[in-house]
Amino acid sequence: PINERQMAVIEAFRHAWKGYKDFAWGHDELKPLSKSYSEWFGLGLTLIDALDTMWILGLREEFEEARKWVANDLAFDKNVDVNLFESTIRILGGLLSTYHLSGDSLFLEKAKDIGNRLMPAFKTPSKIPYSDVNIGRGTAHPPRWTSDSTVAEVTSIQLEFRELSRLTGDEKYQKAVDEVMKHVHTLSGKNDGLVPMFINTNSGQFTHLGVYTLGARADSYYEYLLKQWIQGGKTENDQLKVAQKQVYDDLRLLEDYMKAIEGVKKHLLQRSQPKKLTFVGELAHGHFSAKMDHLVCFLPGTLALGAHNGLTADHMKLAEALIETCYQMYAQVETGLSPEIVHFNLHAQKGHKDVEIKPADRHNLLRPETVESLFYMYRFTGDKKYQDWGWEILQNFNKYTRVPTGGYTSINNVQNPSNPEPRDKMESFFLGETLKYMFLLFSDDIDLINLDKYVFNTEAHPLPIWVPA
Repeated sequence: PINERQMAVIEAFRHAWKGYKDFAWGHDELKPLSKSYSEWFGLGLTLIDALDTMWILGLREEFEEARKWVANDLAFDKNVDVNLFESTIRILGGLLSTYHLSGDSLFLEKAKDIGNRLMPAFKTPSKIPYSDVNIGRGTAHPPRWTSDSTVAEVTSIQLEFRELSRLTGDEKYQKAVDEVMKHVHTLSGKNDGLVPMFINTNSGQFTHLGVYTLGARADSYYEYLLKQWIQGGKTENDQLKVAQKQVYDDLRLLEDYMKAIEGVKKHLLQRSQPKKLTFVGELAHGHFSAKMDHLVCFLPGTLALGAHNGLTADHMKLAEALIETCYQMYAQVETGLSPEIVHFNLHAQKGHKDVEIKPADRHNLLRPETVESLFYMYRFTGDKKYQDWGWEILQNFNKYTRVPTGGYTSINNVQNPSNPEPRDKMESFFLGETLKYMFLLFSDDIDLINLDKYVFNTEAHPLPIWVPA
């Protein structure tokens, strides 16, 4: 049975989908105000990202229509540069999860096709992949301005490529991404398990040393350390081919994860004033900055997932403190929507809240991270306040970002309820992640994507946990 709040999510999804269908069908992203679309890779990004959401929400009619487009119109032999990370998590991840949920081999065939076309990225002197691949020409290159790749990007493609190897029986995909993790494991330049943000594809070394964040460019490195260990069935998985070696590699991932969380506690955690909110700041050359990206709000969910999988109970305590902070990043703002970045006050000042927002940071892109963590927290604690917080957020999305003719839009100013300054763009992750996590958060059915059977990639696409044969 579907409850009222879940019905509201389905209604929101249908409204978003209506905009996409009417004005952007088969294109990457809807521009809901100008009733048009924008292209990033030209591969129907929103449609692919939303496939498994439609399946989970039970929207079979919409799903069938989208499936038809995938079967007849989705072609990867295009002379186009795609970002390795974004196309892995959104396209490859979306196709793999849709294959698992629907059992329809069309999606596996398409996943193999894009997986193969992304492989040239790994042809570098260091085996650290380039950021960009031309999927039609089979060539790859770094971004124009540097020969560096982003650490989060090269270490957050593993779940997808490992799963592709498991499904096809071809080891090359897993080998390529495992190589990256092993290499990063050995590198110097870490600070108590915390990694810098950039890595050079020629030398294989970290660059721009001394800056540590759990926000953009580093965030999902930490998430994928834990999730690869979970995907591999933790250590009980001795039936796997290369059994001992696999267990060793996966334990190394766990060791790196545990070390990193200790590094977070040691270097990045502080408390704000006046509410004494625990937050994760950044460290630049020994100098602490009380800046936190909304992206960091993935962390409470990841910590809770680790605790659920038998890691230390103090991870759960930290998760509870951090999700409160992430909620306050919404609650203390005029529209009830979080900005992209906040700065926390370390000293109490009369008339000041914990959260300060700089004009350049006050946009909201319909991001999922807080809702994602609310979902994990509710699943593992059963505390209804997490559902209530998510409900508030959904209502504020409806109030300030919904476009009457269809779709939702990112906004430029979360501090101005009378004119939030719509940006005219609906990111694919609004359908792929934000609304999916909302729907799961409001569900009391733990078997709706059971977290002992599935692990979510960083774009909210569930992939199966490899259980011993």
